[in-house]
Amino acid sequence: MQQLPHSSLSNLPSAWLNALSSQLINEESILAWLEIDLDHQLHFATGIVIATDKRVLAKMADDGTWQTWTYQQGLQLTQRDHAGVGCLELFDPQARLAFWRYRLSNVMAANRLIECFSQQLDYHVSGKLPESSQTSAQCPHCGAFLSAEQDECPVCEKQNHIPPSTWVLLRLWRFAKPYKGRLLIGFLLTLCSTAATLVPPYLTMPLMDNILIPYQNGKPIDTDLVQFYLSGLLGAAILAWMLGWARTYMLALVSERIGADLRTTTYEHLLNLSQEYFGGKRTGDLMARIGAETDRINLFISLHLLDFATDVIMICMTAIILVSINPWLALVTLLPLPIIAWLIHLVRDRLRIGFEKVDRIWAEVNNVLADTIPGIRVVKAFAQEKREAARFHAANQRNLQINDRVNRIWSLFTPTVTLLTEVGLLVVWVFGIWQISQDEITVGVLTAFLAYIGRFYIRLDSMSRIVSITQKAAAGTKRIFDILDHVSSVPESANPVHLPTIQGQIELRHVGFRYGTRSITRDINLVIQPGEMIGLVGHSGSGKSTLVNLICRFYDVTEGAILVDGHDIRTLPLAEYRKHIGLVLQEPFLFFGTIAENIAYGKPDATRAEIVAAARAAHAHEFILRLPHGYDSLVGERGQALSGGERQRISIARALLINPRILILDEATSSVDTTTEKDIQKALDNLVRGRTTIAIAHRLSTLREANRLIVLDRGKIVEIGNHAELMAREGFYHRLYLAQARNVDEEERALISAAEHSIAGEHK
Repeated sequence: MQQLPHSSLSNLPSAWLNALSSQLINEESILAWLEIDLDHQLHFATGIVIATDKRVLAKMADDGTWQTWTYQQGLQLTQRDHAGVGCLELFDPQARLAFWRYRLSNVMAANRLIECFSQQLDYHVSGKLPESSQTSAQCPHCGAFLSAEQDECPVCEKQNHIPPSTWVLLRLWRFAKPYKGRLLIGFLLTLCSTAATLVPPYLTMPLMDNILIPYQNGKPIDTDLVQFYLSGLLGAAILAWMLGWARTYMLALVSERIGADLRTTTYEHLLNLSQEYFGGKRTGDLMARIGAETDRINLFISLHLLDFATDVIMICMTAIILVSINPWLALVTLLPLPIIAWLIHLVRDRLRIGFEKVDRIWAEVNNVLADTIPGIRVVKAFAQEKREAARFHAANQRNLQINDRVNRIWSLFTPTVTLLTEVGLLVVWVFGIWQISQDEITVGVLTAFLAYIGRFYIRLDSMSRIVSITQKAAAGTKRIFDILDHVSSVPESANPVHLPTIQGQIELRHVGFRYGTRSITRDINLVIQPGEMIGLVGHSGSGKSTLVNLICRFYDVTEGAILVDGHDIRTLPLAEYRKHIGLVLQEPFLFFGTIAENIAYGKPDATRAEIVAAARAAHAHEFILRLPHGYDSLVGERGQALSGGERQRISIARALLINPRILILDEATSSVDTTTEKDIQKALDNLVRGRTTIAIAHRLSTLREANRLIVLDRGKIVEIGNHAELMAREGFYHRLYLAQARNVDEEERALISAAEHSIAGEHK
């Protein structure tokens, strides 16, 4: 019988070789594996799931035991993903046996693991090898399965990835280039100010040899010569101060502008990325990148890079002067330099990797804050203050542990450099005294040497300290360019079609969409006429919101096309197209500011009369006037100063103000009470009039006025028609409507029963 291809034990990641070598049974072959990088709480962890020709094995690094499952009837291995995290689940007919979480960068390995599992399960249950497995290829290095169109193995490519070096800082030249003239002036000022600081030690040689030492031997002091040397020292100090101030101010101005441009460019690029990108990111992490990372880079450019340039210039100039005065003494002075350079090279990579980990863990701390502060009402409502405090404490402790590891390296490196400089200074003293005793140099030369050496070693020590700062800046730069290098999955058209006005016809042709590896919608065909109102109904997860997101072009279809007035929406400029769409969400989002500013968000230049007219049409004018400052009242963070119904009516007014041709209503009345729902429904009646409207509602009774109802199930259209037609068919919609009606009746009976018991209790 033909056997499946297999990989050897040596192809496994090296970290698992020893752990697995004792687990394999006789002639057991490893077929595929998935390295796990998250634990069940979504913290960074390490683990592995392996498919062999006989069973499935799994182990987490912090767990001492291996889990194993043999292939048998009913065993099932599936994967799903959400918000940038994948989940691999193992089932049997009775229960879920195990699950593992991983980042979506490992999705190819997960797919190969499932493919291998399915082939072996089919072989062990039916005894027949699937045709697809007979032609599948494997990576010669890691043994992972490769599809026919894959030339390189993504698993090996990931394992061979080298962390970016300090050279990533050179990419900042893109932002520094507009200020190259100022940077050149700053460099010249740095050169001149450094040269000015080197003048005083040079003047100490004649001051010692021609004035002080002769005076000790009984010769009179030449007053004019003393004044000349002292004036030279004072002049050099004042000149160095003036040039130092000028170069610091000039480079600080440049660095602030580079930092501002970096923040603005990153934020603008972030806004232009698709909704898919934000689905896999944490708010706190993105805030930390744009805020803290750019501040760190800005500080590096304005202060530390300037100091580094000064140090390099100072060391080079000092070395030249020392060699010109006395080559042998200069050689002794420069002896520690190669050792310090070797130490810097030794710790550089360790520090960079450590600081990258520090940045990731610090992002976790920010994520806790970004989750908790906006959701503080939920935290307090469920009395979870201690739990959130414990979560923050755990993240903070992980941050502390990673910083301790970095500090252990840094704390050893810095004193070692200081020790080498002190030893070097001692060697210079010894060698200099010996040369004086041999009448090869004068006391003035040794004094000048010691003065220069003091500057030399101080700068050398400063350069060694900048290693840490440079690696932090490099790690931050990498995280910034991770955003800037990301290409939107919803790109602008290279040859856009401009439509100043649209009629509102929407056509979906064989539309399909996949999120990651999961298929959401398949082969959807639908034409919506201008001015028509349709309702999307179906169970949760049937694809209703996905269709709305595709029509708004928050995501691009993976199959087929969506046309508006006969034009593929992928050919229309995004901003122009979305100006024709009004969106009312289930949970309306209001920005911190006044009510008038929130209503005019889509049309910032709207007049007060236009804002009031939109509010009247949305049935919001009356409650706005009851507020202390009317339209100038602040809504608070995310609109917390208003009720849910009030926020919803403001969002309707916001949509009305831009006068869209296409209207999207996504569960616009599902989270309010019946009385408020009636007010909102009146506002919606004004909003939908004359517009192409797509409405999603769980309460099917709110969609009776729709021209057509589109019934979705598992990403496909199963029925189309109005309420009466669909009820007459007694199909999917009929069952859905009756089930919802029964639930409503039960809720009403429960409320009536509770009210009767309450009244009876009061009578007693």
